[in-house]
Amino acid sequence: MPPPSALNSERAFACVLGDTDLLRALSLAGIRCAVAAAPGSPPRYSRLARVALDWADAWEQPALLLELLERFGAAQAEPPVLFYEEDRDLLLVSRHRERLRRHFRFVVPDAALVEDLVDKCRFQALAQRLDLPVPAARALDPRTDPVPLDLRFPVALKPLVRRGERWDPIAAGAKALRLDSPLTLVTLWPRLAVADVPVLLQELIPGPETRVESYHVYVDERGDLVGEFTGRKIRTWPPEYGDSTALVITDAPDVTVLGRELVGRLELRGVAKLDFKRAPDGRLYLLEVNPRFTLWHHLGARAGVNLPALVYADLVGLPRPRVPKARAGVRWCSPWRDAVAARAAGVSLLRWLPWALGCEAKRVVAWDDPMPLLGAVLWRSVSRVRRLGRGPRA
Repeated sequence: MPPPSALNSERAFACVLGDTDLLRALSLAGIRCAVAAAPGSPPRYSRLARVALDWADAWEQPALLLELLERFGAAQAEPPVLFYEEDRDLLLVSRHRERLRRHFRFVVPDAALVEDLVDKCRFQALAQRLDLPVPAARALDPRTDPVPLDLRFPVALKPLVRRGERWDPIAAGAKALRLDSPLTLVTLWPRLAVADVPVLLQELIPGPETRVESYHVYVDERGDLVGEFTGRKIRTWPPEYGDSTALVITDAPDVTVLGRELVGRLELRGVAKLDFKRAPDGRLYLLEVNPRFTLWHHLGARAGVNLPALVYADLVGLPRPRVPKARAGVRWCSPWRDAVAARAAGVSLLRWLPWALGCEAKRVVAWDDPMPLLGAVLWRSVSRVRRLGRGPRA
């Protein structure tokens, strides 16, 4: 990576649509950051964010978020470099790429490929065309399609596009649901229809979440592979199909080889995370491809491969440094959630605590940057008091 002194205050801002993990990856390279995040969210309070922008939800108010971003970008002497971490922000950037390029620099894959990768129905069709090693699956819309009773159970049920306000009340925070019988699906079908959640019913690959491995890559506009690393989940919450609470960098040659091959088949440019599930026989099944920045990039940066910093350097015209091999064994955790996940996995607090303290990367928590945690807690407390003060509506 370029040394922090090389990325001084005269250079362009990194404009971050994301959380503290992405913010820290950029800051490790000395890149000054502006953050666009929801009110009360931890990155708004970080000392690493020189500017906290007004924010709007890209699902609900895309036009407003575009306006807020353009206002910031137009006011800068140098076009900021735009980073995005969620599907909603990825789609906003992709669908409005020409408009945003007036004021920002960024990497993003081909527009059709972005749509194919985000929507799981389109992804299945893409996988069939390109012969990608995905589990068998069927896309259905509960509003119009009858309950499929001809499936081989168990299956995994996933939303075609994950929108938290619709999916989370059904899945209680999990990314997918395991269905062991037709009766479970019959019971769930009306709720999915009311919530307007088209779904993917996917062949279940046996094994715990620790068998989910990933390949992370940045490919430049010429098609050259600039940086890469592999990793594996340690724990999630909920334990099955949950969000990651503990991760580790790995040295997995077969994941690297397959990841490179599939990135080539997709003709992908920009950054991506390819998630695989390792079956009991050792075969790797491709679960999804996320063509955006992720929390993994904080862990990758700690392991020596800072993909966001490489993107920034390319876009602002800095010399590209030599990229080392990522150090296997470097760990990340989300402390408060992983404490719950570890307890559910039978790990005692006495055993977990020194392990967590030894993690090289942590979500939100940092001794040299305490305000993301403190600010978010204070904001939630004040908001709760205000709601109580207003009392029930008549």
